[in-house]
Amino acid sequence: MKSNSSSSRRSPARVRLPLWVWGVMTAVALLLILALSIWLFRTVQGAVSSLEVISPDFSDVAVAESPTQAGTTLPGTPQVSVDNSDTPLISTEALQRWQGTERVSILMLGIDQRCEETGPTHTDTMMVVTVDPLGLSAGMLSLPRDLWVEIPGVGVDRINQAHYFGETYEYPGGGPALAVETVESFLGVPIDYYVTVNFDAFVEMVDVIGGIDINVPEAIDDPNYPDRCYGYDPFQIETGSHHLDGQQALKYARTRVTFGGDVDRAGRQQAVLLAVRDKVLQLENLPQLIAQAPLLWQTFQDNVRTNLTLEEALQLGLLAQDIPESSIYTAVIDYNYVYNEVTPDGRAVLVPIRENIRQLRDQLFAPPVIPTPVIENLPGLMANEGARVAVYNGTAVFGLATETEEYLKQNGINVTEVGNADSSTYLTSQIVTYGRFPNTARYLTQLMHIPPLNQSEGTTPEGDFDVLVIIGDDWRVPGSE
Repeated sequence: MKSNSSSSRRSPARVRLPLWVWGVMTAVALLLILALSIWLFRTVQGAVSSLEVISPDFSDVAVAESPTQAGTTLPGTPQVSVDNSDTPLISTEALQRWQGTERVSILMLGIDQRCEETGPTHTDTMMVVTVDPLGLSAGMLSLPRDLWVEIPGVGVDRINQAHYFGETYEYPGGGPALAVETVESFLGVPIDYYVTVNFDAFVEMVDVIGGIDINVPEAIDDPNYPDRCYGYDPFQIETGSHHLDGQQALKYARTRVTFGGDVDRAGRQQAVLLAVRDKVLQLENLPQLIAQAPLLWQTFQDNVRTNLTLEEALQLGLLAQDIPESSIYTAVIDYNYVYNEVTPDGRAVLVPIRENIRQLRDQLFAPPVIPTPVIENLPGLMANEGARVAVYNGTAVFGLATETEEYLKQNGINVTEVGNADSSTYLTSQIVTYGRFPNTARYLTQLMHIPPLNQSEGTTPEGDFDVLVIIGDDWRVPGSE
């Protein structure tokens, strides 16, 4: 395979996670609610039993109309077959939270499909979502579309070309499979699943949940916002609180007109994603979601492609429900991790700074998986070690060490000293052990989400302590913000 594509885009900091990401993540988060919806309402049985959602093309899906519904359906309502039998829709296991202990990573792909186009497509958005089932934490890493990477079997090209080449050359598993292999090779982490979404999914799902509430930090005036067919659909919004429907939320997430370009857009997309999550998890939304279950499943059939099974999606959704927002970490490969370059054929690309990206990757993906029995006994094992812990502030945030001391003491950590580190510019938190205190280090890692590469051993402490915690800019005391 040889790369000669000429797709262009300068994307400083983050890939387009708009509707794709939102549709995708909404699909997973929404499925946790749909678990109850499906269980209670068998109107979805036809769609579920056929499982068209697992691997559809992005095209119209013919769904049989139930004789009981004929002549009574509102115009434009998707038709879903109904099975009135007593056969359970899904197994009882599907309604239980994810039971796995290994980290789960999912590649989210937003497909740039317009004007009813068919054929191979590029990705407009690429984001890796990783979930630690034991630590109940999650990370989201956005990849800019112009990232210059090695595409297996193709050569060096923009990362958004991987899906296109996978479809064009009929790579085993198609575009998603080659995109997954490309990201795995680039980041050096395994990707377990993929989800691809096109534009319509995000708009429809935001509308189904009744829209979202967003606080807009700066006014936006984008007269050249692109419509769905290479034209313009101007977008404006003022600062302050707004309630957005699907189309408005899509525009807010996709516009690039603010000073920070893709970097600003990445922040807006994260805000939209969290707003969708908050709206879905509101208890009062359950009756509406139950009533809209057939529409949601039709949306998934038409616009979503994934190798997740229905039960896996439901179980992961239930797991996601239990992850507090304070334990969801977001990151963008921005200009701290790439630099601009122009290829010999004149294409503007982003060349990765490998060492910086490795450190960012380790922050999100490297926290160790600790077996359940160890986690359950960890506080007791830590107490038996009797380690004296010092907390030094390596940031410019006044009082952070004292706040951290109180938090750690509440969790049984024996903090004996608080002070300032040798610098206030630590980007990430560190743990240094002086002697053998493995359970104390593990417990601190669990409480503060410190990756293993940020743990080291020392020989002579500067004070009367056994373990030193240096607080970095990645740490804030849970519940303090």
